Amino acid sequence: MKTGMNLLLWTTHVTDSLFPLLGKLKATGYDGVEIPLFEGDAAHYKTIAAELKKQGLGCTTVTVVGPDANPISPDAAIRKAAVERHRWAIEMTAILGGENLCGPYHSPLAEFSGEPPTEDERQRCVEVMQQSAEIAKQHKVNLCIEYLNRFECYFLTTAAQAKDLVQRVNHPSFRTMYDTFHANIEEKNAAQTIKALNPHFGHVHISESDRGTPGTGMVHWDETFKALREVKYDGWLVIEAFGRALPALAAATKVWRDLFPTSDEVYTKGFTFMKEKWAKFA
Repeated sequence: MKTGMNLLLWTTHVTDSLFPLLGKLKATGYDGVEIPLFEGDAAHYKTIAAELKKQGLGCTTVTVVGPDANPISPDAAIRKAAVERHRWAIEMTAILGGENLCGPYHSPLAEFSGEPPTEDERQRCVEVMQQSAEIAKQHKVNLCIEYLNRFECYFLTTAAQAKDLVQRVNHPSFRTMYDTFHANIEEKNAAQTIKALNPHFGHVHISESDRGTPGTGMVHWDETFKALREVKYDGWLVIEAFGRALPALAAATKVWRDLFPTSDEVYTKGFTFMKEKWAKFA
């Protein structure tokens, strides 16, 4: 098991201003960080990669797609743009030395049809993801697609849907992930969900029910960690929390109040919480 901290708590675009924080996270005991990929070129991420190596940190990455690069669009040109968007994110992940590219890049955030996903949409997504998975394989990157709750998207909102997508894509570089925040909303039983999703997931977001400090909310943590141990999960556990420091991101994640005293509390207490729960069910 490896521990990580998602940097979206501080920024949507990592620059050298965040390098001192990387040192603090390393000193706390983290094995790596999750880098948001929304902009930037190869030269930029080579600089970030050099700093990660200097600090002794590994990484994973997270990205999204917009309406102009929508994998489930009926427009073939837009689906082609989705593959190219995925290609860019995969290439930047490879430059960073990242293992997993995570996120809900199956469809645009907060766009709804007013209906459940259709079979045509599912098939379009499969075709796009098969192409992107092959690109990921060439760059030694794993795609770990994220299902969200039904208030953030309509296409992929349950573990069962995510598992079905992985099975349809049927590619060794394409898997899904488990996010405790979304599962807390959508699933009936954390342990049963994790066991049913295994071995189709390769990444875990540790995210509290209110997006604050892990261990302070309503997520069924004991059941979650016990199940992860029982399926012999040995990948990344990455804390994902959101605050009000970035107005645009706060609006997107619907954070309207302070959920924790300081960001330092999130990554320090969150790290201790993860390690204690992991050890408890050894």
